[in-house]
Amino acid sequence: MRRIVIGISGASGVIYGVRALQALAELDVETHLVMSKSAELTVHHELDLSTKEVKAMASVVHPIRDVGASIASGSFRGMGMLIAPCSMRTLGEIASGVTSSLLTRAADVALKERRPLVLMVRETPFHLGHLRNMAAVTEMGAIVAPPLPAFYSKPDSIDDIVDQSVGRVLDLFDLDSTITHRWTES
Repeated sequence: MRRIVIGISGASGVIYGVRALQALAELDVETHLVMSKSAELTVHHELDLSTKEVKAMASVVHPIRDVGASIASGSFRGMGMLIAPCSMRTLGEIASGVTSSLLTRAADVALKERRPLVLMVRETPFHLGHLRNMAAVTEMGAIVAPPLPAFYSKPDSIDDIVDQSVGRVLDLFDLDSTITHRWTES
């Protein structure tokens, strides 16, 4: 099925999740969105969009506390899950396997079902606990993909930098969006 769960946590960089929703809509991929309460606050601080406008970009929106939602079950079929951005708290819950919300439960389901789980972790610098959690989720099958700029694409704007990072994570789901500048291909 061409559907992906999109998680947006409260780390800075909610634009990555928003741009992923937009790019997936362009690719006609069904999106199931779950946002943390902190993400809703971050939208207010970082974007010229309301939380309502962000949620309207998704095919389906699931409340963060609805642990009985379809995406909380392994019987929910899809291409996997992207958390963009992924806060260190969210990363820690996933690494420990002790989930407290639908966001981290859906990530746990992706891991247990051996579906792609891509985490755009947002923090700098990392301390040893962050690095250990990244190693733990990698050992469990997740892909840690911090949104790092690719300067070979010669970005002209922040949007170009965001698009490159989002396009690269969509590649991990075998989705070819037109927003990615590929090395030596253009």
